[in-house]
Amino acid sequence: MKAVTWQGKRDVRVEEVPDPRIEEPTDAVVRVTSTAVCGSDLHLYEVLGPYLAPGDILGHEPMGVVEEVGPGVTRLKPGDRVVVPFNIACGTCWMCQRQLYAQCETTQVRAEGKGAALFGYTCLYGSVPGGQAEYLRVPHAQFGPITVPDTGPDERWLYLSDILPTAWQAVKYADTPPGGTLAVFGLGPVGQFCARVGLHLGAGRVIGLDLVPERLEMARRYGVEVLDVRDLDDVPGTLVDMVDGRGPDAVIDAVGMEAHGSPAGKLAQAAAGLLADRLAQAMTDRVGVDRLSVLHAALKSVRRGGTVSLSGVYGGELDPLPLMEMFDRGVQLRMGQCHVRRWVDEIMPLLSGDDDPLGVEDLRTHRLPLQRAPEAYEMFQQKRDGCVKVVLEP
Repeated sequence: MKAVTWQGKRDVRVEEVPDPRIEEPTDAVVRVTSTAVCGSDLHLYEVLGPYLAPGDILGHEPMGVVEEVGPGVTRLKPGDRVVVPFNIACGTCWMCQRQLYAQCETTQVRAEGKGAALFGYTCLYGSVPGGQAEYLRVPHAQFGPITVPDTGPDERWLYLSDILPTAWQAVKYADTPPGGTLAVFGLGPVGQFCARVGLHLGAGRVIGLDLVPERLEMARRYGVEVLDVRDLDDVPGTLVDMVDGRGPDAVIDAVGMEAHGSPAGKLAQAAAGLLADRLAQAMTDRVGVDRLSVLHAALKSVRRGGTVSLSGVYGGELDPLPLMEMFDRGVQLRMGQCHVRRWVDEIMPLLSGDDDPLGVEDLRTHRLPLQRAPEAYEMFQQKRDGCVKVVLEP
């Protein structure tokens, strides 16, 4: 089969690789019909390369049709249309019983001190072959895959794999009071959904911040007040002034470790990337830093007693935070990998009707054949051609 493989920094290629097969009784094999490029994939494209090996198959946002199931899978059958969550969970362990699926004790990557295994996401999370491929082996298929109707375009359901539940969890964690104000830093795919979900769940006002015109315009279409950060000298001060001199009730950071405006963090990440993989891993594990301009702005923007919710991925071990200010102002901080299956039952009714209240069919800007994945990665990273979300078609 053909699959998107990592070969080096900013170097992904579509190659022929062995077809997946049933290896455990609870496996399934899915023929992939759509698979998206995620902002988290760009971290692999740039910063997290030391944790990958040439030939690793990328991708963690797939959906498709079940081709084969192991004898331990009774809830699926060949022909079922499914979305595959990005994290791999058993559904029955102590963590899963508490709906903490991203911490599944059955698939935890204990050797690396990490949570549940993820598709297509480095040795830190199990080196599980990813879903940017023609076929995908799905471990723990007795629990993980989400069965969806046979009708409707793939984009109606595809984002259940990651970015829509991730945004839903971020908004839930933000806990904006009814009629309150939510600010969203970063209007990429997750940020777009955070803004829409925030309004749907009762925020009276959502303010979105970005510097890409196409992203700002997309958010504006959904009733979001938008701020172009290129026009602002003091982002936190602007938000405080906009919201009663107090600041938003809640702020979501939907950007993460590669934020713009963090030259020192960018330099540190680049320096680590120049080292041999073993040295780069050791440096990142012990003294890794992120680009923190957005996180610091979020912490300084939120009102006293408010909540900052992180959906953007961070990987640093020595990131400095303004703890004295956070403590004095009573700021709450919530974060973590999304527990995808925890939120599916709440989201599914919004996808099943004809009205599409979250605009899931109005997010993808580019649909390309799998063979053009290298072009898709480059375009998405460089934000060219109005690119907000890319879906690949095997």
